[in-house]
Amino acid sequence: MSPTRTPTGLVPILATPFDDTGALDLFSLRTLVEFQLAAGADGLAVFGMASEGFALTAEERRAVLREVRTVAGPDVPLVAGVNGTGTVVAVEQARLAADGGADQLMVLPPFLAKPNRRQVIDFYGALAAATDASVMVQDAPGVTGVAIDAAAIGVLATVPGITSVKVEAPPTPVKMAAVAAAAGPGFAVLGGLNAAALCEEYANGSVGTMPACEFTDLLRPVLDDLAAGRTAAARAGFTRLLPLIHLGMRPGQAWAVHKEVLRRRGVIASAAVRLPAQDLDPLTARALDDVLADLELAPATGRVPAGRREGAEPGNAGPQRAGRAGVR
Repeated sequence: MSPTRTPTGLVPILATPFDDTGALDLFSLRTLVEFQLAAGADGLAVFGMASEGFALTAEERRAVLREVRTVAGPDVPLVAGVNGTGTVVAVEQARLAADGGADQLMVLPPFLAKPNRRQVIDFYGALAAATDASVMVQDAPGVTGVAIDAAAIGVLATVPGITSVKVEAPPTPVKMAAVAAAAGPGFAVLGGLNAAALCEEYANGSVGTMPACEFTDLLRPVLDDLAAGRTAAARAGFTRLLPLIHLGMRPGQAWAVHKEVLRRRGVIASAAVRLPAQDLDPLTARALDDVLADLELAPATGRVPAGRREGAEPGNAGPQRAGRAGVR
């Protein structure tokens, strides 16, 4: 795997669209990918926390990978989440993802039976050896209950095939600084947690962010301002997004928030979620109304990428932008 295929910059986690019956909606998935590319995403990710990957069958995972790769084309870096709770299951998911066109595997550690430090290192080594895709360590103790210290990530950075880490251990800027120092140059450190500390993360060693996907077109200018040294403008743009970012982290309802915004913007047809994700309760729905009114979001409109599936109707996409040069 070429190091250039390790995604950096803006790499949104795609929602998984369902129709009102709960079935996988591949047409909406295609329009969602089109929106991300037109909005300026540097790469795409599937089966992350924001994807409801926990609710997908193996066959649905294959279908999602096939559609995303078809629409995105061969040149867009594609990350696939792996969340098997044991090495054998995780390797199976990893191989499915790599066979489906994923360039990188975003891998959670096993978390039902809590591994010790040595087991975490051995687990990631086994995943890195299982496919030709590169491996991203997903450091998300809030979800897994498994802490991966900076020194352990430094050890993993020396393993062939492990090229990056997604830091979701609060406070993320502090952890990123420690990880960047332990891992050294050439090892990519990215942020998650819906980009909630984006600007501070970039000031402390981050080279990318992997948020939810409903506001990619609004985050793109923030990253461009950071890349150009326009720090004040970046912070102003980011601050404007914070209410939506925080609402998109609401426990149990984050998936419904992401999808409702995408539905209102005309990107997907339905905001349906699968159990155990929750529908919006009235208070959260009212809060979302207020946030979106303040942002005055326009409907998503724009181009359809050349790599879209033959015969598909053009979907709505975000504002056209020349290139996808992110903060590197």
